[in-house]
Amino acid sequence: MTTTIKEQNGALVAYLEGRLDTAATPQTEKDMQPLMACDGKDVILDCSALEYISSSGLRLFLNVLKNAKPKGSHVYIQGMNPTITSVFTMTGFMNLFEFK
Repeated sequence: MTTTIKEQNGALVAYLEGRLDTAATPQTEKDMQPLMACDGKDVILDCSALEYISSSGLRLFLNVLKNAKPKGSHVYIQGMNPTITSVFTMTGFMNLFEFK
């Protein structure tokens, strides 16, 4: 699992690549710490290269959302493949996030 964070057009964009499973989540959480301190900047989680997400990965996405909202930030998800879209639909996460 690789996580790259860049600032683009005033937003923090996290490019997620690989499998966000239970084994990868602790390191990915450390890599995503800049998103937790977004300070009013919008956050975009780019899932174009994300192959799989487990329940621990979903919790990580939820933590990003819970940290960003009180700071006035929006969290957007973009580029989900059909498998990840299905996971988000089954778990009700489609109702929690905004999509680009």
